[in-house]
Amino acid sequence: QVQLVESGGGLVQAEGSLRLSCAASGRTFSSYAMGWFRQAPGKEREFVAVISWSSVTTDYADSVKGRFTISRDNAKNTVYLQMNSLKPEDTAVYYCAAGRIVATRAPLYDYWGQGTQVTVSS
Repeated sequence: QVQLVESGGGLVQAEGSLRLSCAASGRTFSSYAMGWFRQAPGKEREFVAVISWSSVTTDYADSVKGRFTISRDNAKNTVYLQMNSLKPEDTAVYYCAAGRIVATRAPLYDYWGQGTQVTVSS
C-alpha cells in the first residue's frame, strides 16, 4: 500500500515557475514508477510526466517538454515536478500516481494522490 500527498500548487503568473512535491508513505516507494497527471475543468485526466524507480527513464507529454522536469528522491520518498515557463493552459489539478511500470496511461497506475491545484494567470 502506498499513500500519496501532493503539495506545492498555487496561483502563479504566466512565465512563472512552481515546484510540486508528492510525498509517499510505505517502504516500497523506491520500487514504483511515479507519474504526474493533470485534469482541467471539463477535460479528461492527461499524462504529464513519468519517472522510473531508478530515475534512469523519464518521459513527458509533448505539451510540457522543455518546460517541466520530473525527479525523485527515494531516500525522502518524494517525487517532484519542476514547472517552468508556465502557461494559462497548464491550469489544472495535478495528481501524482504510483505504478509498477513506466506508463503514460492512467489506468496502469495503482495509487493516486488527492491532487493539488495549479492556476496560471495571463
